[in-house]
Amino acid sequence: MSTFMFKNKLKNYTPLSNIFIDKYMPRARGEYVKVYILGMKYCVSGELGVDSALFANTLHLLETDLMNAWNYWNDEGVVKLVPIDNMGNFNIDFLDLDENSSDKDETINLLKELDNSSTKDMLQDIEKLVGRTLSTKEMKMYIGWISDFNFPPELILLLIEYCVSKGKTDYRYIETIAINWHENKINSIDDAQSFIKKHEDKWIKIRKILNYLGIRDADVLKPQELLLDKWINSYGFPLDVIYRSCDITFSRINKADFKYMDAILTNWFKGGIKTLTEIDTKDFKKSSYKKAGPKTGPKTNFNDYEQRSYDYDELEKKLLGWDKND
Repeated sequence: MSTFMFKNKLKNYTPLSNIFIDKYMPRARGEYVKVYILGMKYCVSGELGVDSALFANTLHLLETDLMNAWNYWNDEGVVKLVPIDNMGNFNIDFLDLDENSSDKDETINLLKELDNSSTKDMLQDIEKLVGRTLSTKEMKMYIGWISDFNFPPELILLLIEYCVSKGKTDYRYIETIAINWHENKINSIDDAQSFIKKHEDKWIKIRKILNYLGIRDADVLKPQELLLDKWINSYGFPLDVIYRSCDITFSRINKADFKYMDAILTNWFKGGIKTLTEIDTKDFKKSSYKKAGPKTGPKTNFNDYEQRSYDYDELEKKLLGWDKND
C-alpha cells in the first residue's frame, strides 16, 4: 500500500486548467483523468495525504491502475511524482501548465548533443547496462542531468549501475534516484559512493530488525521507519540491543509495538546504556526480580535467549516514566 502526499494551498473549490482540458485530457485514458481530478481535489482541499487503497476504492480502480495513472501524468509533465522513501510513498506536486509545457524537452537538441563524443559514449554505455535501446525521452533525460543536476557522465553511469544492481532498469525508477541524489547535493563519485554505503547499511539493519519482528518491508509506515532510523543512527544502538527491546516488548504486551520499543530504547539512550551488559547490570539492577523457574514452551524469536523474570509492573513504570508521577 502506498501513501500519496499532496503539496498545495487550502481551497474550497477544485481549479482545472483549460490547458489541461484542451491539450492533455483528450488523449488520456478516462480513468487517468479521474485520478488527476480527484488528486487535484484532495490537494487543494487541504488533504495532507491519502493512502492508495482509499484513493483507488473511491474511483473503483485497482491500485496498480492508480500508480499507472500517476506515472502517466508524471511523464506528461503535468505532475511531479517524487518518492518519499522505499516503502512506495510519494509526494505529488501539481505543476503549473502553460502552452509550451508539453514541448519543454525540445530545448535539448539531441542531434547536436550526440556530436559530443563523451555524451554519445555515455548513452551507449547506459544502453549496455540496461540491456535495451534508449528512447528519445530517456536520452534527453540523461543528457539533461548534466546541466540540470550538475552530474558528470561518470556519475550518471554509476547511478545507472546502482539501479541495475538492484534489478531496476525502468527509467522512472532511475529518475527518482537521480532526483534524490540531486536533493542530497551529490555531484561526484565519492559523494555517491558514501551516500550509497550509508543508505544500504541503514536498510540492511532495518530489514534485519523487521525480519526479527516478523514484519515485511512493505508493511512499515513512514513513522515506523523514522523510529527505526532514530534507533540505528541517532541513538547508535547495535542490533542486539534493539533485539532486546523487541524481546522485552513482546514478553510484556505480547506484540511488536514500535512506541513501546521506542520508550525502552529512549530510556536506555538517556541513561547512557549502549550494550547488553549495561542493560543487565545498570537498567535491571534496580528492578525487583521474581524467583521463578525457567519458562517452557516452543522457542520463538522472542524467547530464544536466556530468560529472566522481572517485576514487569515496576519495569513498565520505569521504562515509560510513570514512576516519576508517584
